[in-house]
Amino acid sequence: MVGVRPYHTRKYMSDRIGRIEEVDELLTNEISKTFCLAKWHHTTIYLHRGQTHSCYHPKPHDIPLQELKYDPSVLHNTPQKIDERIQMLNGDKPSGCQYCWNVEEMDDNKDPAADKHVSDRHQRNASIYTEDRLQEIIYNPPDYKINPEYVEIAFSNECNFKCGYCHPMHSSLYRAEIQKHGPYSMVSNHQADIDWFDIYEEDSPYVEAWWKWWPEVSETLNILRITGGEPILHKTTWRLFEELSENPKPNIEININTNLGYTSRRVEKLVDAVKDLTENNKIRGFKMFSSIDTWGKRAEYIRTGLDIELWEKNQDIYLRGVKSHITHMVTFNILSVTTFKDYLKKVLEWRKTYEDIIPNNLGSEPNVRKIRFDTPYLKEPLQYDMHILPKEEFLPYFDDILSFIKDNLVEDDRTMFSGLEYERFRRVRDYFATSPYDDEKIRRGRIDFYKWFNEYDRRRDTNFLETFPEMTGFYDMCGELNANDIQLVELK
Repeated sequence: MVGVRPYHTRKYMSDRIGRIEEVDELLTNEISKTFCLAKWHHTTIYLHRGQTHSCYHPKPHDIPLQELKYDPSVLHNTPQKIDERIQMLNGDKPSGCQYCWNVEEMDDNKDPAADKHVSDRHQRNASIYTEDRLQEIIYNPPDYKINPEYVEIAFSNECNFKCGYCHPMHSSLYRAEIQKHGPYSMVSNHQADIDWFDIYEEDSPYVEAWWKWWPEVSETLNILRITGGEPILHKTTWRLFEELSENPKPNIEININTNLGYTSRRVEKLVDAVKDLTENNKIRGFKMFSSIDTWGKRAEYIRTGLDIELWEKNQDIYLRGVKSHITHMVTFNILSVTTFKDYLKKVLEWRKTYEDIIPNNLGSEPNVRKIRFDTPYLKEPLQYDMHILPKEEFLPYFDDILSFIKDNLVEDDRTMFSGLEYERFRRVRDYFATSPYDDEKIRRGRIDFYKWFNEYDRRRDTNFLETFPEMTGFYDMCGELNANDIQLVELK
């Protein structure tokens, strides 16, 4: 059956997760079974919103501006994070980390000898852990303000895309749509209203605090990841590149999240900047991450502003110019399900194309793929959540995807799939099969699905049924639920 891993995959994963299991046991014994180093050493900071969180699973929370005036490290060390750290030190589970608790709870009441699901908490602990970092936490008070080893930062919400599951907080183009048409008030989830938050410009006190913190935090940083909005459009991104060129930080690896949806001239400018920083050893390295959720016209429907041909052309310019690998950030959602195998076929095509063009300069990782991808599943908004799909109709799509990965899995061949990629999608498939929502939540999600995409099509001049004809039955079912809901309201 498709959920059982082949021998060579099991062997690979046994080798691969050895460190994960070792670190998990160590941290459980030394601290607690809910301890996550990301709460101390990872941070995502949205300077344009004045908010932060330690990874993308918990909701962002406010950075207290008053405290920030006296201590720029409050960009990371907020009172809320310190409280959550104390919870973890005590073995409690902060509610914002439910994504990982859900994954880990799938192993409850299972045969202890069965394969375990690896949560992001487990993976992050294994990647972050060093003895020095652990001792720093153990021998300092719980409210100790730490400088992280990993920072993801957004300087602005300026963006040339308006992805449906995104939000006006993160996209200036999406914000402009809401200003013109108003919020999606016809749905109960993800109305995308904009009157409850502020957007700060790139000369805000939060950006000012970042540059005050920079001399200190840059000494401890291992990775600085720039996100958005679209960071290639942000003036502070280019200021950072200039700062690094003039004052090198060879201890830091720079990562960038980009939609690759701008002119090829901008990609060429980025290539020149990256080559200056890397070839002259001004930074330790550079990695690009680009978002894509499936392939073809369906991908363009999900991510308004995406031109799939331009995206592929810009990826080619970057890969041939910088001669380094790229990672695709897949937000696996309800609209990815039916054609995700088409995207995976493109991954295999690209891996063969760039295998000989991009040198294997990744140090001790000889089997790292030149085109990489991850498949975290979307949790909200509910109308984009895969769990509102009927299991009996759509689970075969997941099984087919998993079979395709397994059939093309060769661990020591970088042009094929890896065991870890198989495991990551197995996690998605198994989570879809668990049906975590009650009937009322699913019903409400389906009604919102129908209302949302009708309004989405009206505003954006798109056509859901023409783009996803294979989902016509599901769409019609959601429409019937909506009609029944309207009748019930009228009767009342």
